[in-house]
This record gives sequence, C-alpha cells and structure tokens, in this order.
Amino acid sequence: MLLFFFLNVGVLSAQKGKPLFPQTPGMVSYTYRNSFAKDVAATLDTLKSMGIKDMEFSNLFGRKASEIREMLDDRGMFCSSFGVGYPDLTTKTREVGENAKTLGAKYVRVAWIPHDGATFTIADAKKTVEEFNRVGKILKDEFGITFCYHNHGYEFQPYENGTLFDYIMKNTDPKYVSFEIDILWTFFPGLDPAALISKYPKRFKLLHLKDLRKGIEGNSSGKTAVENDVALGTGQLDIPSILKAAKKAGIKHYYIEDESPSYAKQVPQTMKYLKSL
Repeated sequence: MLLFFFLNVGVLSAQKGKPLFPQTPGMVSYTYRNSFAKDVAATLDTLKSMGIKDMEFSNLFGRKASEIREMLDDRGMFCSSFGVGYPDLTTKTREVGENAKTLGAKYVRVAWIPHDGATFTIADAKKTVEEFNRVGKILKDEFGITFCYHNHGYEFQPYENGTLFDYIMKNTDPKYVSFEIDILWTFFPGLDPAALISKYPKRFKLLHLKDLRKGIEGNSSGKTAVENDVALGTGQLDIPSILKAAKKAGIKHYYIEDESPSYAKQVPQTMKYLKSL
C-alpha cells in the first residue's frame, strides 16, 4: 500500500513537471513585415537563429512562392499556413491555392472581412458564410488545403442567443471551413479565449499568440494601436489557461504575432516566457 502511494506521488509529480508549452512557437511573417520587405533571406536567417522553423506567411513580399519555398527549404524551415486578403481569397481562389501548395502550406487563412461602416452585420455574416463555404470547398477538393478564418473582434456583435461569430461558426461546413483564433482579438471585445476554444474544440486549427497592454479597454471595432501589442505574460490575457484549452482542443500550430514597433525586443521576451510555463 505504501509502495502504491509513492508510485502515484511520483506519477503526479512527473505530470506536474510537464511544460505547458513544450514546442518552439511558429512566427507570423507580419511580425517582421518591415524586415521581410527589405530582405527575405536575411530575415529568415534571423528567425532561424532564434529557433523558429514554422512560418505563417501573410505576404510574398514581391517574391514568387517558389522562391520563398526554396529559401525555407535551404534553412530547414517550412510554411504551414499562407495568409491572404479577402479579395484574393474570393476572386483568385485557385491562384491562392497554387501559391499555398508551392509554399508547402496546409492552411490558407484570411484575417479580415470587408464591411461597410463600424459595425459588422448579419447581412455581412450571411455573405461571409456563403463565400467561405465556396472557397473552402475549392481549396480542399482541388488542392488538399484547409481554409481558416482568423477572427478580428468585430464578429462578436450580439445576434439571437449568441454572436455573429457563432452564426458564422454554425453555418459554415466543418469539412471546408476551420478557424484560426487570435487570442487578443477574442479578448479585446470582451470574450474569454479559453472558453471560446472549449466551445468549439474541433474547429480551431491555428492560434495567434499575442497579449494586450495593461490598462487598455477593448471594443468591437477590430482595431487598436499596434503599440498595444506587448510580450506574452506582461499584458492582460491569461496565457496559461488559453494554452491549456488549446492543448486539450488539439490546436495544430501556434504563431507569435507582435505588431508592435518594439517586436525585436518583445519577441525574445515572449519566447522566454513560453519556455518558462
């Protein structure tokens, strides 16, 4: 009986000692957008030196997809997700699919739905559902690529017994439409990112890691000053609870996105924080 007690204590201690975030995070190219615009190869060298391998490219920076793929291959890096604008997604879907396939990406992501005025409406949501189901089917059936929508805060307008985000989630086909949760843009309009992940555990495949400066009050505009992005663990978000929910949901890729002009200082702080968890 005593031996059984000590064995169980040992198991519990080992479980308690497991890191919450054991992998090296990926990186959104937008974080280093100014550097990439000047020199793609040199920027990839910088990221590689930091241990980054997994990239989400939000731009080709004037290069061909094949050129970026070659640079990634040469450095032992890879592109898992390719971000594009809504107009290209909806009017150049097959070109987007070809570029994503060339890059080696398994996901195509869009992060902003055009809408008139300050408020996202049910009419916008209905049109979005139609377009997402259409392009998602093309990308999956013709290219083997999963389409993901990245929330940006304005979709959480109240609607019936939930929000317009809930409407989009419930009316898009899970076979063709998945999601990338941006945890700042979930928290900013007043939601709990961990709770949202837990509500739809099978729909979120990707996650943007970012934190919001303390003292900043959010809203549903989908916009805030880039200076309000801060290193993980120094802002308002409960990062450990979010990561626990994401891990339980089986989210595939985690990307650091820091839009702040202080990214060069903050990204290493973020990586150090993740290792400490």
